[in-house]
Amino acid sequence: MKYLDTWDLDAIFPGGTKSEELQAKLKEVQQQISEYQSLLNNWDYKQPVDALKTILKKRETIEKGLAQSSTFVQMWHDAYMNDEHANVVKGQIMDLYSDIQKLSNIFSTKLVAIPSESWSNLLADEDLSKVSFVLDEIRDEGKRLLSKEEEELIAELNTDGLAAWSNLYDTVVSIMTIPFTDNEGETAELSVGQAMNRMYADPDPNVRKQLFENWEAAWAKNGPIFADTLNHLDGYRMTLQKKHRYQNHLEEPLEYNRMTEGSLNAMWTAVTNNKQAFIDFINQKAKLLGMDKLGWQDVDAPVALGDVKPTRFTYEEACDFVIDNFASFGPKLAEFARHALENRWVEAEDRPNKRPGGYCTSLPEINESRIFMTFTGSSADTSTLAHELGHAFHTHVMKDLPSLNRNYAMNVAETASTFAETIIANATIANAQSDKEKISLLNTKLENATAMFMNIHARFLFENAFYEERAKGIVTEKRLNELMVDAQKEAYGDSLASYHPHFWCSKLHFFIDDVPFYNFPYTFGFLFSLGIYAKYLKNPEGFEEKYIDLLRDTGSMKVEDLAEKHLGVDITKEDFWAAGIQLMAEDVEEFIQLTNKAMT
Repeated sequence: MKYLDTWDLDAIFPGGTKSEELQAKLKEVQQQISEYQSLLNNWDYKQPVDALKTILKKRETIEKGLAQSSTFVQMWHDAYMNDEHANVVKGQIMDLYSDIQKLSNIFSTKLVAIPSESWSNLLADEDLSKVSFVLDEIRDEGKRLLSKEEEELIAELNTDGLAAWSNLYDTVVSIMTIPFTDNEGETAELSVGQAMNRMYADPDPNVRKQLFENWEAAWAKNGPIFADTLNHLDGYRMTLQKKHRYQNHLEEPLEYNRMTEGSLNAMWTAVTNNKQAFIDFINQKAKLLGMDKLGWQDVDAPVALGDVKPTRFTYEEACDFVIDNFASFGPKLAEFARHALENRWVEAEDRPNKRPGGYCTSLPEINESRIFMTFTGSSADTSTLAHELGHAFHTHVMKDLPSLNRNYAMNVAETASTFAETIIANATIANAQSDKEKISLLNTKLENATAMFMNIHARFLFENAFYEERAKGIVTEKRLNELMVDAQKEAYGDSLASYHPHFWCSKLHFFIDDVPFYNFPYTFGFLFSLGIYAKYLKNPEGFEEKYIDLLRDTGSMKVEDLAEKHLGVDITKEDFWAAGIQLMAEDVEEFIQLTNKAMT
């Protein structure tokens, strides 16, 4: 089967960011916002319950229209970063988001004003009872709101505040290039995405070293800009948190992720106490590569012993491989992946002017997802494809639920993606034709584990320390570098020969405006999915339906309750997380055994 590796964006809004249909949609949303405002202003909880249902329906229609438009523009800009007009349309959309945020605050305030007995009576309605968890959340969040006038001002200022600082980061990155000189002496200017992919994946250590030095220099050159951006973005956020009576900088992200600090602390304690196996993996990999210690750029380097070359895939081969191995888990997952790939839901072409990284995003008006990545042929890219298809499947299985119950937090969002990635990682290892090939594939799988237990741990340690210092004033670029290196040394057990001081610049996640602490949910989802996968291995018969039931509950439960209901575990206890880490430690043991044998 031939799968095209580019999106069909014209099927959404023909004409790109200058689409007439897109502008018509934005005008329609603007009119709907006006209608929503009228409904809200005239609503009182003493009215028949259908009045509240009408308001919720109008709110849903607006949110879908805005999300559809915003997602399209972001996708277009990520695929074609030289399109300057994208920022113009982003500005239009931000203004509409500002308008709807003001009205959402009014709605929340009205819910807060409803007496408890009347609130209970409203939620007794058959339709509203189905979304009572989320309505209770909206009401509780409303208790943090300031006055109507203050919240309106915050919403208006956000366009040129929090969101603007985030957009500034995107703009600077979009015009950055990284020089690379090949063996013939020819120098090319690579996009950030191209440089990153090659820096981590090229088998030649000299190529990786050159790219890393040029990479660090490029981010250092723009370091003052990024330091200003980070300080003001998070300074703005901390001011809002204080005004909304959050006790500390972690309370908001924990609330957003529907989890307790106890669960977060248990997870990181388990990671810290069980990290030695992954330090051993890094040290063993250094021996394989003929190094005393790995440099930062070598952590994800491919391993190929003898004449065994790293497993490579064409895009079509990767698609078929993913579909076939998803089928070994369940027919619904496999059929969904086939549909997404055949219908061009994936942008995977390796070309200039694309932003780095990968993601899955939703188009709520048509109940579909889209995937962004750059496919270069590695087994890691194949795993990324599976990872993002897992995200899309998660959204797919919830599409018939009430709209309010489809909004799951980031930590559980990473569950389905990591589960899908695990299926593919294990399949590639099982298909290995020799011990040497298995070593290469185990390396790829364990790189993901080191990312979760070390790289992302470093991000959390850095961000936590930064917030603590930012509360006292501006944090200089030099100090940001120091905090970053300190965090990396702690997270990696001081096992590397070199570190990445400006990593805080190069990681988009620190500059996202709408979700603070965009890091620990990855490790949460990774370990949570390992717990689910262990359940599957013990009793695979009919497990796909149980898995889908868990995914469908992710938008309407606290994660502690979700784990108790579907896994029968207490995630505030360290032992749950340690058990998941141990599964990956077993892969380290096999890797070391096989590589010791190969080196003798």
